[in-house]
Amino acid sequence: MSRIVHLALKVDDLERATEFYRKVFGFVEVNTEKVRDHTSRHLSDGRLDVALIKYDAGTQSAESKAAGEGPCIHHFAVEVDDLPAATREIKSYGCEIISDPGVIPVKFRAPGGTVCEIVPKGRYKKPAR
Repeated sequence: MSRIVHLALKVDDLERATEFYRKVFGFVEVNTEKVRDHTSRHLSDGRLDVALIKYDAGTQSAESKAAGEGPCIHHFAVEVDDLPAATREIKSYGCEIISDPGVIPVKFRAPGGTVCEIVPKGRYKKPAR
């Protein structure tokens, strides 16, 4: 069964947002990495991966603009058993693929306009406790 495993928040201040989620809710930092045109800091509550995304100044990529210009919920991710089959199914619904060809995760605009992505099982790691 597929399940939501990830939520991405587009933020304007990565350090301040990190401190907030760590101190107020006890989220644990899992990793921080530079990905294409943004920095992603992954936090976890032990079950859900929450990524704080800070886009590079001046970026104009489709992904950076997908959910709007300012801070927002950028997208959520659904873990699937078969990424190619799920991608075909998404396309059969006429969903717009936002990510570049061959990039995993596969970001798309779901019916209703929400940005979503599909990921293979095990993509998001749980923090060591």
